Amino acid sequence: MTKTIKVALVTGAGTGIGKSVALALLADGWHVVLAGRRLQPLLDVAALSAASERALAVASDVTQEASVVALFDAALQKFGRVDVLFNNAGTSSPPGVLLEDLTLAQWQGVVDVNLTGMFLCLRQAFRVMKLQLPMGGRIINNGSISATTPRPNSIVYTATKHAVTGLTKTASLDGRKYNIAVGQIDIGNAATDMTQRMRTGILQANGSTMVEPVMDVGIVGQSVVYMANLPLEANVMFHTVMATQMPFAGRG
Repeated sequence: MTKTIKVALVTGAGTGIGKSVALALLADGWHVVLAGRRLQPLLDVAALSAASERALAVASDVTQEASVVALFDAALQKFGRVDVLFNNAGTSSPPGVLLEDLTLAQWQGVVDVNLTGMFLCLRQAFRVMKLQLPMGGRIINNGSISATTPRPNSIVYTATKHAVTGLTKTASLDGRKYNIAVGQIDIGNAATDMTQRMRTGILQANGSTMVEPVMDVGIVGQSVVYMANLPLEANVMFHTVMATQMPFAGRG
């Protein structure tokens, strides 16, 4: 098939960062597949765009292999190809749970979404992108600044985000022969429901609690659009975007 349109697939598109990115891509002229566990929030996001006719909402569970395959099949049936995957679906550590109190079920629940789900989507993107004409595409994994610097009481979230960096680096090598560029965006304190606790006070490494600055989540959408629009001869391997004054660099 001759490439005539730009097609992006966004997981976790019903809320937060995924919602912002999906809307930014639609505003930039992309055809966008919005994926998430619940269909109605995806339809609600699509309805916010002036270009909702370029959006396809697909209920999908990234932890289930068959669901991920069906998601990409739906994208191909509707648009014929996938140029960009924003591999975004994720969940956080159970709040306030100490390392020694974290249950195996809690651990596995986060690993299933943040790591296994990301792998399943990445693998299916490879399968699609290496066969389409023109061959290739771009995968942008949503890491976190926790991929390099953890918070207290976040062992499973941090472990999975460290692992995402491993996925990104390895897939970037494995994708070269298929003209697939793989990169990662690490986000710090974007204003979403998930970061509400930053605005009310969150535990710091020294045991204190403090309110942290946040940034407009729309800035993340702008960042992903920039990465998505690069020609495949170039790749942003790691892109960090964060609230300027949040305690991250150095000693805060």
